[in-house]
Parts: sequence; C-alpha cells; structure tokens
Amino acid sequence: MPEDYREIAVRGMIVNTEGELSGADDYIQVFLPLAPNAEERQVCAERAVEEYDHYKIGKRILADIGVDTGYMEQQRLVDRDLFAGHEFHTCTTWAERGIFSYIGEETAMVMISEFAQSSYKPWAEAVRTIILDEKVHIAHGARVCRNLARTEEGREELQQGLDRLWPGFNRIFGSARSERSKLAVRFGLRQTTNGEARDIWRAKVTPRIESLGLKVPE
Repeated sequence: MPEDYREIAVRGMIVNTEGELSGADDYIQVFLPLAPNAEERQVCAERAVEEYDHYKIGKRILADIGVDTGYMEQQRLVDRDLFAGHEFHTCTTWAERGIFSYIGEETAMVMISEFAQSSYKPWAEAVRTIILDEKVHIAHGARVCRNLARTEEGREELQQGLDRLWPGFNRIFGSARSERSKLAVRFGLRQTTNGEARDIWRAKVTPRIESLGLKVPE
C-alpha cells in the first residue's frame, strides 16, 4: 500500500488496539472491584474477555502487515498513552462504571462503525464482530445507569461521574484540527473527521443523558 496510506491506517489500528486492551484491563482492575455483587462481577469479567478478544483481533490484523503489538501486553495500564482515557483508570464508583459503558463506550461504537466501512478491507471485515459486542457493553451500562437514576442519590452520583469523565470522552476523538483525520477521510479509512465524529457522538449520547435526569456537561 502507499506509504502515506499505510501510516494513517496503521496509526488508527494501533490506537484502537491499545484502547481495546486497556478497556479489558479497566474491566478487571478497575470496575470488577467496584461491583456490588457476584452477578455484576461476572458481567465485568465477561466484558473483559470480549475486550481482550477485540485486542487480539487488532493484534492479528496488524501482525499481517508486520506490526507487532506484543509490547502492549507487557505495559502497565497507566503506561499506555496512545488511547487518551486515563480518567477511566481511576474510577471509584459504580456510577462511573455505568457512565463509562453507557456514554463512554459509544465513542468506540462511533469510531468502529466507521472502521467497518474502511477502504482497508481486512480491518473493515474484522471489526464487525466487535460492533456486536460493543452494543452489549453499552446496553449493560444503560441498565446500571437506569437503576441508579431511580433515586436522587443515584442521579447525583451519576452526574458527578459524568462530569469527571466527560473531558476524557471528548479527548478520545482527538483534535478537530487534525490533518491526519482529514487524510483518513480522503483515503476512505474513515468517513468523518475528528470533529465530525465527536459531534455524532454528542448527538447520540445527549438524549441518553437527559433521559436519566442529568445535565450534559459544558
């Protein structure tokens, strides 16, 4: 493939692949200890297994073009810095865990839905199974959030979690001025620029936030 096309494609796949591995570690290291009962611990463990599978998908696709991601597996969660989401690694409440999946994992859904239409067909075909899993992750986050939103105390916890995590969610999309995202659109690797993708995400999650009786952060 042309070098400039390869550079943009590899960068996008590496960032997503690191994010999947970190997401798996978040479920095990951060969210599972917060779970209120054995059932929710099991769900966290199941979601982690799926995220590890997603990482392995990216690892395989990248290995096919000579890119090794094995080093990621030796890194600590806090040491991975390609996928901008360090707020997620310090969640301390079950409400934040719900917000992470219901609102935050929609960022991944927006981006992965674009990847499924990528001009790089091996990646497009590979991510389609990831989309199915992400829908389950978001649905579980919805259940956690709706259960908490039944009480005033729960809504307060959700609002606090949303306010703290919101900047990290926005940062996932990168700079709206990114020339790399414009090139990705030009090459057919993506359908939207960073700013456009962020706008799509906000349009999707705003009704969810309001349905919980929460305010969208500024």
